[in-house]
Amino acid sequence: MAEAWIIDAARTPRGIGKVERGALWEIHPQRLAATVLTALAERNHIKTEEIDDVILSCSAQVGKQSRCIARMSALAAGFSDRAAGITVQRFCGGGISAVNMAATSIIAGMEDLVFAGGVEMMSYSNSYGDRAAADGDNPELRAKHPMFTVGLAADIIASEEGISREDLDAFAAESQRRADAAIKSGAFDKSLIPVHHPDGNLALDHEEYPRPQTTAEILAQLKPSFAGTMDRPFYDTGMTYREMVARTFPGVEVEHRHHAGNSSGIVDGAGALILASPDYATANGLKPRARVRAIANVGHSPEYILNGPVDGAKKVLKKAGMTLDDIDLFEVNEAFAVVTMKFMRDLNVDHAKVNVNGGAIALGHPIGATGAMLIGTALDELERRGEGTALVTMCAAGGMAPAIIIERI
Repeated sequence: MAEAWIIDAARTPRGIGKVERGALWEIHPQRLAATVLTALAERNHIKTEEIDDVILSCSAQVGKQSRCIARMSALAAGFSDRAAGITVQRFCGGGISAVNMAATSIIAGMEDLVFAGGVEMMSYSNSYGDRAAADGDNPELRAKHPMFTVGLAADIIASEEGISREDLDAFAAESQRRADAAIKSGAFDKSLIPVHHPDGNLALDHEEYPRPQTTAEILAQLKPSFAGTMDRPFYDTGMTYREMVARTFPGVEVEHRHHAGNSSGIVDGAGALILASPDYATANGLKPRARVRAIANVGHSPEYILNGPVDGAKKVLKKAGMTLDDIDLFEVNEAFAVVTMKFMRDLNVDHAKVNVNGGAIALGHPIGATGAMLIGTALDELERRGEGTALVTMCAAGGMAPAIIIERI
């Protein structure tokens, strides 16, 4: 069977995604993505005129992040104008999907060399304004599938599943502890690419978001973030969020258990991978680090939004002819603590194998870029541990979950 090989992976550090607060907020999104693309091309001696495509994910495709940021970032990186580009949108899941699309084109024999990943400047997009709801502000679709804010969906799931505030906070504190240990041990160093301003001055060379002093006791003092949503109008339906929740989830008494400390951080960042066909890699002296064993996409309830990763993992395992016991490491995006906790509980996966270097609660979640970052993190950790396989999955708005299994070479 044809294969897609992963040659390399790289990413920027994550900067706090706030105007005038984060180290990256003045960087153009194209420059942020180009930083990673350039580094990958240079350290692997890539002939950029032979790149078939550059596939990048970006969730908030507005203003400076609009049009085709993949093509523009490739040009900004100094790639040959023969290297095409396409921008994809799967909300939070786009970074995995970009890599999956690259692998698919290579396995099909249609392409030989593809860069894939994502970029998101949340400091920019969150200040841009004029952003439609996930349903595109379509009242007909809204009547069929009322889609709540992701934070409220997290509280609904935690309430329905009986996952306590104390357990969510304990998970979040552990994410911070693991991320701190990973940073101090150099676990991220292989993939981390410093970002510079156009004048050459350093913008950021380290993770800016983590709060290693965090404890469960500190988190317990934070007020829930999404309780205030309940009595607001639910778009144009003539109902409040509370009324729509009661209609959509009858019998569920919502307790608000998520807050800034057990939810993913708002950050800026970019990440990418090089994928190649075995024939191209061999002919050009590119040493593979991993192969793509299987990919999958699933849809799930758009009302719950966040519950797809369990089914995504089941589907990609079936595609690969593998079981959970065959997987050495898991990366499951910590959009909210409940997402990863439900994943571990439903599949009976030991936390010792999941997000071993922390996750988005500690490091941040630059929406369109996160999936590619997680794949790179998993690959680096497989090499550090001398282990073989990793499964990466994440929830996405609209009730979706892409997934991928990689195997170290």
